[in-house]
Amino acid sequence: MNEIVEFLVSAFILVGAVFALVGSIGLVRLSDFYLRLHGPTKASTLGVGGTILGSLLFFSWQERALQLQEVLIVLFLFITAPVSAHMLAKAAMHRNLKRREDTRGGPWKQ
Repeated sequence: MNEIVEFLVSAFILVGAVFALVGSIGLVRLSDFYLRLHGPTKASTLGVGGTILGSLLFFSWQERALQLQEVLIVLFLFITAPVSAHMLAKAAMHRNLKRREDTRGGPWKQ
C-alpha cells in the first residue's frame, strides 16, 4: 500500500480516536445535562466520522473502488446526531430540567 495512503488512514483514525476520547471525557466530567449533551453530539460524532473516513480511504484503496456503504454511514451520522441532540435538549427544556446557574441562555417562559 502506498505510504501516503497509510499515513492518511492512520491520521484519520488517530484524529477520530482523539475526538471520541474528548467526547467521552466531556460526557463524564461536565456538570449538567445541557453541557453533557455537547460531548456525544459534537466530539464523538467527529470521532466516529474520522474513524469511518479512515476506513473509507483504506477499503477504497484496497479494492480500487469507492465504498458507498461507508459514505452512507458518514452521511447518516452527520444528519442524525444534531437532530437527536436538538430533540433531547428540547425535551429537557420542556421538563424544566435543572441547569447550572452560570449556563448562558435559558428556557423560554410559558
